[in-house]
Amino acid sequence: MTTSDRSAFVAGLPKAELHVHHVGSASPRMVSELAARHPGVVPSDPEALRRFFEFRDFAHFIDVYLAVVDLVRTPDDIRFLTYEIGRELAEGQSVRYAELTCTPYTSVLPDDPDRGMPIEAYTEAIEDARRSVERDFGLVLRWIYDIPGESGLPAAEATTTFALDHAPEGLIGFGLGGPEVGVPRPQFKPYFERTRAAGLRSVPHAGETTGPETIWSALRDLRAERIGHGTSAAQDTELLAYLADRGIALEVCPSSNIATRAVASLDEHPLPAFVAAGVPVTVNSDDPSMFGTSLNREYEVAADLLGLDRSGIVDLARAGVRHSFAPDDLKASLLAEIDAYAAD
Repeated sequence: MTTSDRSAFVAGLPKAELHVHHVGSASPRMVSELAARHPGVVPSDPEALRRFFEFRDFAHFIDVYLAVVDLVRTPDDIRFLTYEIGRELAEGQSVRYAELTCTPYTSVLPDDPDRGMPIEAYTEAIEDARRSVERDFGLVLRWIYDIPGESGLPAAEATTTFALDHAPEGLIGFGLGGPEVGVPRPQFKPYFERTRAAGLRSVPHAGETTGPETIWSALRDLRAERIGHGTSAAQDTELLAYLADRGIALEVCPSSNIATRAVASLDEHPLPAFVAAGVPVTVNSDDPSMFGTSLNREYEVAADLLGLDRSGIVDLARAGVRHSFAPDDLKASLLAEIDAYAAD
């Protein structure tokens, strides 16, 4: 298969996206629109915006990310952003199902109500957009609410309240994002216990910028059912065996890891080591617009890293569906669609 043939095949391949952030999916077009609405730190000029998204390291990425978060100030901003993300996932990327990680805390701002919006307005906006996206593009969106770890236990308490007392219909999971250094996982255990008891799935980030011990903590303390990134798992053979034996998938985001300097280069990316150890993996885009990538591109990167042919690429799509939290009937429908596409 030529490179162009492969790109065309991947673009049309029905896919699930399991690790993608709400604000991090705001394309330059969307960010420019939001920056024009709310002039300030983030430039609206496309070239200046490109330079703005050149990250020095993970800490700088967080600073830039939060600057973009600050552009999402009103329910109309939320609705616009969510609907346009759905459009871009569906059109050109053939994403049929996505679990979008949202951080309501940074929009509601419970400690600064003059700047934030009511959680009821936030919930109504994402749900209105979700229904419109499914109607207009055939894309099923589901939500994962995540705690911004850098904001500590007040954010954990607020996010848990949002998830339990103001749950949108599409909410299926509970996560933990942001910096890992200086943000130990055990402190969040009570919040994950409460949300798991309510039926939400545990999907924290772990081992992106810290060692395997953070992943162990996510598994033991937070009862993680999938791991966001899990990059450092490759350093611990016992951990790899644990993940493989229990079928716990890693949500791998290669270009993200390079952009944030979590991994020095693609040649050093641990994805091949995960596969060799029998660890389930899904391929995802994380913050695609900020990293200049897409789910299509990440499939091609993974294909290069793993030496995959067409059949292997199709298997990646199947893995994305199988390790999703979609209901069984939707999984069966998506898998059948993938098989039909591959048979053409």
